Amino acid sequence: MDMILVVCGAGASSTFLASRIRALATMRHLDLTASAGSSIDIDASIVGAQVLLVGPHLAAEFPQLEATATALHMRAALLPEDAFGPNGADNAIDLALKLLASPLTEGTPHA
Repeated sequence: MDMILVVCGAGASSTFLASRIRALATMRHLDLTASAGSSIDIDASIVGAQVLLVGPHLAAEFPQLEATATALHMRAALLPEDAFGPNGADNAIDLALKLLASPLTEGTPHA
C-alpha cells in the first residue's frame, strides 16, 4: 500500500484532506492511504510515505520540503490553490498517482 503524506502549516487542513483522500481511495478501490502532518514536524511524519503533498500556502517552504523528500527517495509536489476545496481530495489522489507512476529523479514534478 502506498502512503501519501499531506503537510500544511499546523496540521489541521492536512488532517481534513488526508481523511478525504483515504475515503476516496477506498471508494475508488485504490491501494493507498494518506496521513497528515505539519511542516514543523515533518521528520517524524515522513517515515513510510512514498509521496509528499505540500499545502499551497507553504509554497515558500516547498524547495526545502522537496529536498527532504528527495533525500528520502520520495516524490513531492506542491498542491494547487484549490487543494482544500470540494474537489481537492480527488485532485490530490490524481496528483499522487501521477507522481507514483513517474520515475523517481532529482527535482520531481510540481503540480
